[in-house]
Amino acid sequence: MTDPISIALVGTSVIAAIGAASLASLKAWAQWLDFKRLELAAYSHGDGPPLPETAGRIELADLKERVRKLEAIASGIDI
Repeated sequence: MTDPISIALVGTSVIAAIGAASLASLKAWAQWLDFKRLELAAYSHGDGPPLPETAGRIELADLKERVRKLEAIASGIDI
């Protein structure tokens, strides 16, 4: 496989495959962003489930931290 044409053909195939994978990834990323925009628009119009209040999110994070500490105590790990 020292033939220059073979090497060029393999190189071109690799570049084409990387290009195709990149285009597919970019299209999927753009569609995901569109989905998230629609999801946020639904929240702002009141069509979707309500987002938790800031205080509720802080309280939820506090509860998760307490559960994590209790699980660590139960397993015998000192924090």
